[in-house]
Amino acid sequence: MDFAFGPEDEELRREARTWLAAHAPPTSSPVGDRAWERELADGGWIGLGWDPARGTYGNRTTTLTGQVVWAEEYARAEAPARLGHFGENLLAPTLLADGDDDQCARFLPPIARGEEMWCQGYSEPGAGSDLAALRTAAVRTDGGRTYRVTGQKIWTSHAHQADWCFVLARTTQGSRRHHGLSFLLVPMDQPGRIEVRPIRQMWGTADFNEVFFDGAVARADHVVGGEGNGWRVAMGLLARERGVSTLGQQARFAVELAEVVRIAVQTGAAEEPTVRDRLVRQWADLQTMRWNSLHALGQAGDPGAPSAAKLLWSGWHKQLGELAMRVRGTPAALGPDDWRPDGPYRLDALQRLFLFSRADTIYGGSDEIQRDIIAERVLGLPKEARP
Repeated sequence: MDFAFGPEDEELRREARTWLAAHAPPTSSPVGDRAWERELADGGWIGLGWDPARGTYGNRTTTLTGQVVWAEEYARAEAPARLGHFGENLLAPTLLADGDDDQCARFLPPIARGEEMWCQGYSEPGAGSDLAALRTAAVRTDGGRTYRVTGQKIWTSHAHQADWCFVLARTTQGSRRHHGLSFLLVPMDQPGRIEVRPIRQMWGTADFNEVFFDGAVARADHVVGGEGNGWRVAMGLLARERGVSTLGQQARFAVELAEVVRIAVQTGAAEEPTVRDRLVRQWADLQTMRWNSLHALGQAGDPGAPSAAKLLWSGWHKQLGELAMRVRGTPAALGPDDWRPDGPYRLDALQRLFLFSRADTIYGGSDEIQRDIIAERVLGLPKEARP
């Protein structure tokens, strides 16, 4: 498949670049808010990749290369991380692929308008990368019209801001591993039945949360893909997570790398042969990842491709964080402000890069799990014994 950028893509690139220059919040805003989501919706920038065959729920549609153009320009503009990412890029394509018409009609328009925010209820204590070991249960009640959801999720991004959560839960009592799971759509506004506890980080923010379900109610007709088919639906969602958005992520990486190069020149670290070699290798590896992602875009059937890609970009980003600290030298050990016992320990952008990039090899499936997947599904090695 030819993924060269054509005249229509370049016209879209000019439009996106102009619009972002006029509307994007300052780069000091790391995460967007609901107002930003509504502004994106008014500009027609939500739902570009939604399949129009199921309905015109998005503001506009474009080709795969057009989606790449938007993702890259958004990253280059250093626009805020999307509060609506889980709804637009994960849930919406999942509903279009596995949901019914009523579910699409109910949930897609509010996402396209930037009105309803979503979070992802996958990881659990003791079942992070090993998702099939989850214990959150959902039992039919009220004559089968609803489910009662009980259990705990953790590392749930933006749960404190979300209106809804798509939850992977065990709906067949006594089932094990990936059997008997269902993909439920659960409203978050249930006082006394859902409790969100922010996990505060050392620099003062709380991007992640623990979520406790104590008999939370989910309607039976809000099961996507049918009861017991949750594993298939959830795996399809994870595959979509590593599509076009990966190229936007790589554009953000390029912005970070450019800043590291700038500082290396400024501090004189770039004069050291070993540092210069590392900088060149980081650049070359990023170009390789980009062309590999463009080549793989829209292709399916390789069970090891998502795991290989995750291993590559997470390792690359972690190395960039380490390199950022090296080129800064001893000042990298100090924050931008003097420490105060009554306030959070503030970090600058490259210090956050160093610390957060170390989590890249853990969240979304740890490196160890990715290697297991490649070993079992690609190389055909014996499966690891699991309880």
